[in-house]
Amino acid sequence: MNRADASLIAIRRILRATEQFGRELAQSAGLTPVQFRVLQIVAERGDSTATAIAQRMHVSQATVTSLVDRLVRQGMVVREKSRTDRRQTNILITDKGRRTIEDAPDPLHQRYVDEFLAMEDWEQAMIVAALERVAAMLDAKDMDASPVLDARDIRHEIRDEPAEEPHAAG
Repeated sequence: MNRADASLIAIRRILRATEQFGRELAQSAGLTPVQFRVLQIVAERGDSTATAIAQRMHVSQATVTSLVDRLVRQGMVVREKSRTDRRQTNILITDKGRRTIEDAPDPLHQRYVDEFLAMEDWEQAMIVAALERVAAMLDAKDMDASPVLDARDIRHEIRDEPAEEPHAAG
């Protein structure tokens, strides 16, 4: 097998792994990977703000607001006015949200982070450089993306209809 084919197979495996995790998460928790990541961020401290989540995920505050709206509708989080600053709204995790995190499959992106952080510094740098090069080769280096492994476009999260499933063979 030539190297070009080997590289495309590796990319396809990554895409399939993210698609599979997304299906597992949707089936077990009723959430997308991006919604689940928002829930995890809120759970880390028990509360957060949309601004803090947006900064952490590298997405717009409007996107976070839409994601939180869905989590509120599902009873995973609640919004509450801050007692110290009435202009601020805090997002708090509910018992249902905590149970969802406990019962969900191991997040794919967390598995990646754990394995990545266990590598030597030079290996991490090499992987980042290679992935950035692949993104550039696919004209994707300037695309807006959060650090969540999800094959779907995050813009699907701000609409009420479900994201389209990719129709790739393999």
